[in-house]
Amino acid sequence: MKKYFSRYFLAGVCVLAIFAAANAADTIKIGGIFSATGPASFIGEPEKNTAKMVEEAINAAGGINGAKIEFIIYDDETDATKAVTAFDRLVKMDKVAVIVGPSTTGNTLAVVPKAEEAGIPLVSCAAAKKITSPVKKWVFKTAPSDEPAVRKIYKHAQGSGISKLAIITASDGFGAAGREELLSIAKEMGIEIVADEVFGPKDTDMTAQLTKIKGTAAQAIVCWGTNPGPAVVTRNRVQLGIKTPLYMSHGVASKKFIELAGAESAEGVMLPAGRLIVEDQVAGDHPQKKVLSTYKKNYETNFKQEVSTFGGHVRDAVLLIAEAVKISGSTEPAAIRDGLEKVRKVYGTAGEFNLSAPDHNGLTDEAFVMVKITGGDWRMMK
Repeated sequence: MKKYFSRYFLAGVCVLAIFAAANAADTIKIGGIFSATGPASFIGEPEKNTAKMVEEAINAAGGINGAKIEFIIYDDETDATKAVTAFDRLVKMDKVAVIVGPSTTGNTLAVVPKAEEAGIPLVSCAAAKKITSPVKKWVFKTAPSDEPAVRKIYKHAQGSGISKLAIITASDGFGAAGREELLSIAKEMGIEIVADEVFGPKDTDMTAQLTKIKGTAAQAIVCWGTNPGPAVVTRNRVQLGIKTPLYMSHGVASKKFIELAGAESAEGVMLPAGRLIVEDQVAGDHPQKKVLSTYKKNYETNFKQEVSTFGGHVRDAVLLIAEAVKISGSTEPAAIRDGLEKVRKVYGTAGEFNLSAPDHNGLTDEAFVMVKITGGDWRMMK
């Protein structure tokens, strides 16, 4: 294990070197709130795994100026109320300096007021633009936002001669935020939304909504949500004999989606995703290549499962926190917050981060590539 961690850092993460520049406490406590169980467990499990992997890596390499990292993790079970309870415990009982997570948009939005009130930097791993826009003093995030994801889909659709779209979105926080962006950007880009359907995140049959869409002039369908809903939409679309192209959001960018939908039903589904899931197709001279290949190799070696986009968000969060500590020279919450706003040109699994006072995400639409599911696997589109 120690040999692995040595490679991990030498290959470019350099977390130890970054932290070594800081004035560390005896133990640096980082809180983690992940949906390790419940409907979003396909997001939270790789996040939890990554947090422990990074913690062990730092400590195996000697810690931070001799201080160990202590990643204190709670499972919110994909429940917003439990996410709030976990946040309170991390701040009041565990006395953490910074918190990574929660995994989902809804749970993140539930704890945002808590972070602002407590004065604890929160680095969310969820995607909705509204988490960091408008900017909240103590809230950052590493997942690319829904706005550039929508633009990526619309640009691809327009390039394919598609101007009329149907949308079907989940009624949870991620789906509702995505729907807002889909409708707003459609007007801006001259795309006509000919159907606007919604499903509950726990619904098991979307044939009613898809039957309505089938009767419209939609040239393609955009589904916005996280598993299991989008997988149900994908299966129902095939069962109804709908041949209209189907776009998904980046909220399903893991092999779990293909598993739930079935490779045959998922064939041809397109979505914007980070380069991590198509690492083997990324050019060798791309500035993210080394980060992607190192994280993928080490995650899969340690956990005997395929890497997912979502675990990468935690890896990126720790990297940004480390850079913030380097910049500020302190592990105090306020110093970490101030340092995060000054992080520039740091490549993570999600892309190039350039954080600032008006931008607490720091990613652009360059974070995404369009991918297509082919033969049960991801294929990067040109």
